[in-house]
Amino acid sequence: MFSVPINLPGTAYSRGVKGGKLVREELEKIITRRRKELLEKKETSPCYTDVLSRMLLLTDENGKFMSDKEISNYIIALLVASYESTSTAISFVLKYLAELPHIYHEVYKELTNIAKLKGEGELLNWEDIQKMRYSWNVVCESLRLTTMNSSFSGFREVVTDVSFSGFTIPKGYKASWSSYTTHKDPECFPDPEKFDPTRFEGKGPAPYTYVPFGGGRRMCCGKEYARLEILVFIYNIVTRFNLEIVNPQEKIVFHSFPIPVEGLPIRITRHNIYS
Repeated sequence: MFSVPINLPGTAYSRGVKGGKLVREELEKIITRRRKELLEKKETSPCYTDVLSRMLLLTDENGKFMSDKEISNYIIALLVASYESTSTAISFVLKYLAELPHIYHEVYKELTNIAKLKGEGELLNWEDIQKMRYSWNVVCESLRLTTMNSSFSGFREVVTDVSFSGFTIPKGYKASWSSYTTHKDPECFPDPEKFDPTRFEGKGPAPYTYVPFGGGRRMCCGKEYARLEILVFIYNIVTRFNLEIVNPQEKIVFHSFPIPVEGLPIRITRHNIYS
């Protein structure tokens, strides 16, 4: 996933540059084709539900459309930046739901209450997502316990002298922080190894103690997109199936992201959606 940014033949970075060029060339063809289709239909408002059409039809406050390069970059960000992290997050939410029946029951109750109000074939809308408060608390607790970027730290410049654990860090020094250790700090999260979604009720954790998406001006721009993906996926699984872990003793290894060594097999059985 990460490599030294030196463009030498045969290096991971060089392969990434070549791959990125091929992807952008293909995206340019798709963008050109879709724009032609929209012009032929004389569409002028972003009423389409697919991302590409909406970006092609969207304008800023001055009536200016996004360039092909901007659209390509946004699409690549959606496809690449959200792939591994979001799929891993979903996997571990399912793991905890399968391991903790009382948590699963509360999520099931919340989501089936939403499902009962939907007509046959009716899709979820934004209002439905906002009702999934407990489900999102469960996701947040899963992200706290299984930090997606646990093997990486962020560097920040110290803006004032700081005393920490008997050490003084002078102003101007660079300090590295770890979201993994922050999320397991008992001062911030009492009984930190316990799965407890109620930590996120009310005002939730203190600022910058819970940072799966970073914080401040550089917070992950895809947070709400990830939230939408995860909750929609969980809704469609939990309202249809019971979950059971096949191997409760399966080990987790860390290689950029936490990875279950056996692929986290889960046994699913269909249940009555409104039982």
